[in-house]
Amino acid sequence: MAKTGSGDRFGLVFLLLSTSFLLSAFVSGRPGEAIPLVLYVVALAFLLRPARLPGPGWRWPGRILLAGGALSVLVTELTRHGIARGTATLWFAALLVFAITTVLWRIARAKVVTLETIFGALSGYLLIGFTYAALLASVAHFQHGELFAHNQPANQSTIQYFAFITMTTTGYGDFVPAGEPARTLAVADALTGQIFLVTLVARLVSILGTSRGDG
Repeated sequence: MAKTGSGDRFGLVFLLLSTSFLLSAFVSGRPGEAIPLVLYVVALAFLLRPARLPGPGWRWPGRILLAGGALSVLVTELTRHGIARGTATLWFAALLVFAITTVLWRIARAKVVTLETIFGALSGYLLIGFTYAALLASVAHFQHGELFAHNQPANQSTIQYFAFITMTTTGYGDFVPAGEPARTLAVADALTGQIFLVTLVARLVSILGTSRGDG
């Protein structure tokens, strides 16, 4: 088993993901919306470096998904066609699932739990929220009806807000899914986020600085 810190840059990945998340609340319009997405792709590029993947067989899928993720940024900025944007966000969701799997694999290999390990788990938590945001965005692009009830807007900022509020089970109630499959995704989002926190993040924090064999 490898010691975390030999090449991992989870702190940087967490910083980039957090910055992307915060910027999305303050930018609007086509040029502005691209900035958080670019940071997003850069963070995933750091995360999915070939040397940090589980094995050689993971490298080509990682490169293809990452290249498609960069292309998806262009698609979302250059077109408002629902099918094209829905396909792009689904591709992003697949890329994010691949990234989450990579993070979990690297955390599982860490012999000693360090701050980098904790940042890795927190990065995984953010990636879960982004994944559900991408899935909800694809639903909004593909379906004919409204994503949210009461004609609430379904744009990049509101969808991301809903995904993270749901994941943390805050439940303000200002945005409510209008129907399926958004309701099922919302339930899965809440369950996944809570299970991830109580089974992985809490456990890692409790054994910070110790060897897995001692925890």
